[in-house]
Amino acid sequence: AAHLKFVLDETSGVSMSHIDEAEELKKYQSEVLSKARASGMGDEDIAYVEEDLRSPCTQEIAVFRAFAEIVEKADDQVVVIDTAPTGHTLLLLESTQSYNHEIERTKGEIPEAVKRLLPRLKSNETEVIIVTLPEATPVYEALRLEDDLQRAGIAAKWWVVNQSLYGTNTTNPILAAKAAGEVEWLNRIDEHAGGKFALIAWSAGEIKGNNLLTL
Repeated sequence: AAHLKFVLDETSGVSMSHIDEAEELKKYQSEVLSKARASGMGDEDIAYVEEDLRSPCTQEIAVFRAFAEIVEKADDQVVVIDTAPTGHTLLLLESTQSYNHEIERTKGEIPEAVKRLLPRLKSNETEVIIVTLPEATPVYEALRLEDDLQRAGIAAKWWVVNQSLYGTNTTNPILAAKAAGEVEWLNRIDEHAGGKFALIAWSAGEIKGNNLLTL
């Protein structure tokens, strides 16, 4: 979602969060070592913790914790999370489950933000909007994502169909033919979502600020 900085209007009151993986890793390693030394660990045990903190899992833990802290802003803000459909949802949920084991291994502590993450994602506080294109592959990927979410106890409430030529009322013969091909998928989404979907027409111009969405 790095392109968002070119789209969001600085005066719109919308802020964008970014996780610096290297910085979060460094901060987490420093925190764990500081607490290990304060607990009175011997040099051999400290060396073991240092070695453990160099594993690839440690960076995943640090980034995951930073992600949970961003979600925690939902206490008094609206937080929008943009994630790709293939695998990321289950990875997020599995990371939550395995996080505890990794923390115990490195003698770290589980922040409150992490403890509250899954319950918050599964509560009425969270609304999932599935974004897709009016084409076969994106729609099937979106349906698989919805199945993954349902198995995890997270319900998707709305669908958004992006970059639709059907919504442009184009008169170009080639584009009109492509637009006609979208009808099958728009009807399928409409039926599947019970009418709870929004259509965003393809735009040839620059999308900026208040014109971000045209529903």
